[in-house]
Amino acid sequence: MSKRKNPSSSENVNHDFCEFLSELAEYEKNVNRNIYKYNAYRKAASVLAAHPTRIKSGKEARALNGVGDKISKKIDEFLQTGKLQKLENIHNDASSTAINLLTRVSGIGPAKARQLVEAGVQSIEDLRKNTDKLNHHQLVGLKHFDDFEKKIPRDEIEEIEKILKAQLHNLSPEYEVTICGSYRRGKPESGDIDALLTHPSYISGDNPKNRLETVVEALERCGLVTERLSLGSTKFMGACQLKNLPTRRLDIRLTPHDQYHCSVLYFTGSDLFNKDMRAHALEAGFTLNEYTLRPVGSTGVPGEPLPITCEEDIFDFINFPYKTPNERSK
Repeated sequence: MSKRKNPSSSENVNHDFCEFLSELAEYEKNVNRNIYKYNAYRKAASVLAAHPTRIKSGKEARALNGVGDKISKKIDEFLQTGKLQKLENIHNDASSTAINLLTRVSGIGPAKARQLVEAGVQSIEDLRKNTDKLNHHQLVGLKHFDDFEKKIPRDEIEEIEKILKAQLHNLSPEYEVTICGSYRRGKPESGDIDALLTHPSYISGDNPKNRLETVVEALERCGLVTERLSLGSTKFMGACQLKNLPTRRLDIRLTPHDQYHCSVLYFTGSDLFNKDMRAHALEAGFTLNEYTLRPVGSTGVPGEPLPITCEEDIFDFINFPYKTPNERSK
């Protein structure tokens, strides 16, 4: 998945609030390792990004579900001064700045970033002088750092999707593939490419054998996949490239056919939309995750997975109004 999932500034009248909230979120995740605060900032940023009008005060923001008192005060401070003292302090802390920077390299998490900073690595240039401290994934992430930082235009992903479908059809016409994330939600740009793959002959409980490896080898032969970061039986992480264009991050997941639509729903997002659906499912007596939808009995123990033939089935079972992918970027 992409290192940066900040709400886009296009058609977002509250983009400056979203930007400082997203930056605070990354600080809490990478430096303080405080996932609670990270989630709170991310939720507030998503809520503000989806709000159709410009927020004019912290009080107005406080009325939105997901914006608490502390965040509303930060919005007031930003409106009054044009900056945020907490962010100023973070920017003036060399260690925090370096950790946040290094975690933008694919494969480097907060713990590794802190370890590198403690070893004297403060910048991408420093990192390039200390490649002996990196594993294969991190080396590839560093090699393509500048490319991976760039957003991917929608028309480029459409071309990659065509190649994926053509190569899979050559292997078996029964393969299904869906590119999820912000692309499926209709956004003009994406941070990376997340593809879900399934085949009717592969169901839960089966051994996937070397299916995914066969797919990756075909994508390498046609020149689309240019780097392997990791390859397991059901998940590939790597990079792809169209001629004369930047190298892009590509993840492919092989999903059992009976779990495919729950996975497509989950990986389409957004995070907030998924949380709303899971909460609604629980209230309706079901448990929903990226694999299955199951009824919860009076004992609280989930039953057998329900048969799901399309996304609409999930919405129908839990009596949740259907939303098209374009309507899920709340």
